[in-house]
Amino acid sequence: MDIRELVLQLRKQSSDRAVAGRMKIHRQTVRHYRAWAKEQGLLAGAGPLPALGELEKLVQATLPEKPPPQNVSTVEPFRETVKALRRQKVEMMAIKVRLEEQGFSGSYSAVRRFVHTLEPHPQPEVFVRVECQPGQQAQVDFGYAGKMLDPQTGQLRRAWAFVMTLSFSRHQYVEFVFEQTVATWLLCHRHAFEFFGGIVEEVVLDNLKAAIIRSCVDNPLVQQSYRECAEHYGFLIAPCRPATPQHKGKVEQGGVHYVKRNFLGGRQPTSITQANQDARKWCTTTAGMRIHGTTKEQPLVRFQEVERGRLKPLPEAPYDLAVWAEVIVPSDGHIVFDNAYYSVPLNQEAGMHLRVRGGAQQVVIYDLNHQWVTTHDRASRPGQRLTHPHHLPPEKIQGLLLDRENCRTAATDIGPATAQIVASLLDDKIINRLRTAGRLLRLRERYGDQRLEAACAKALQYDEPVYTTVKRILADGLEAAPPTAEPVLTIPVRTFARTAGELLGHLFGGAAWN
Repeated sequence: MDIRELVLQLRKQSSDRAVAGRMKIHRQTVRHYRAWAKEQGLLAGAGPLPALGELEKLVQATLPEKPPPQNVSTVEPFRETVKALRRQKVEMMAIKVRLEEQGFSGSYSAVRRFVHTLEPHPQPEVFVRVECQPGQQAQVDFGYAGKMLDPQTGQLRRAWAFVMTLSFSRHQYVEFVFEQTVATWLLCHRHAFEFFGGIVEEVVLDNLKAAIIRSCVDNPLVQQSYRECAEHYGFLIAPCRPATPQHKGKVEQGGVHYVKRNFLGGRQPTSITQANQDARKWCTTTAGMRIHGTTKEQPLVRFQEVERGRLKPLPEAPYDLAVWAEVIVPSDGHIVFDNAYYSVPLNQEAGMHLRVRGGAQQVVIYDLNHQWVTTHDRASRPGQRLTHPHHLPPEKIQGLLLDRENCRTAATDIGPATAQIVASLLDDKIINRLRTAGRLLRLRERYGDQRLEAACAKALQYDEPVYTTVKRILADGLEAAPPTAEPVLTIPVRTFARTAGELLGHLFGGAAWN
């Protein structure tokens, strides 16, 4: 404190409050020095003051020291009780209640001040600010953004803000989403890189599950999808050490918190689509053109003039969004991924674990040793079942692929008699005979088209256009037999063992048959 400047202010100002405000000291200190200056005659008249060195010697020689405060805490008689309770991790409000049971009548503030004297706060940890080169680093984070309207349902839903901040320029990209899934996380990265027009060397992030499966200082386990995204765009993944969000302070304070305080502050809920449109404009106006508190420059200008040219170019094609999942093969041989069903080969037994990579266009299935199993086109809707025929048991394929149009086509290829019988089966108005028609057509696999056509013609000749007749004709080799005027009876003619006289003679006076 400049004692000469203080005395000059005491001469000019009669108010201790005014002097304290100008000199940034306590009013009691001003009052103490005013009494001393008055005793020394320094406030009388307008003559020149002694030099600074002389004033300091005068202060040391004549200014009495301020007596130390003699305040004794009202909690002091209960010191040992408080210490014992604090060792048990009892909160301060509970301590106040316990002390009142012992006659304490003071305030909670007195308890809090006393506890702070017993447990002085440790010195704050010193942090070193790390500045980055242009294009070197971006920091990303998710932050809760309140509720926004879902344009599809018109209902309010919880929303989050994805923020990516370039560490050199502090230019940032903001996007609001309704979920924090892996797919959303990767898509936001793509949009951010396209917004900046390039890619940084590394991305610093927290240990959220969409990116880091297991957080670890030396060997973090990264989501397979995020690893592929980093390889595609060519950036390094730099997870923070667990429980150290200050390692990405540029996006914590100047990103997520700034978005909440500025863009979202006092904003009425709108649709998430409108919020994203406004946020992109906000990034290049309000946020981009402000004077940043650390760099003392405008982030957008700093980005355009210095950092944009140092970013790596975007790849020719954007990353094909891929989500990995581990699934179990069920008994029907169709694994479930993203609410759709995909067949696997017969050698993948029920209960086996497989890994699925779901891209925008295809679903690729691997075993746990990363060996390819099969590939499907991505299902277009939930509940869709995609099946490769060669994944099915051979005896099941024909039945599953059977339909009326295929039956009619196959029968026509065999011959007109076969087509006529198949048509009569399919045209039944009461019973669905599709499977019967299929079984009849499968007789060609055993007997050939020529014999099947001849057998169908023979069955039509005898007006028996049914599957069992055709099958019996083929089994007995009767399809080539010459036609006959009468049908061949398959049941031999038998005679009675007794004559009519023996059976009915007693009716006419004869002997009765025993």
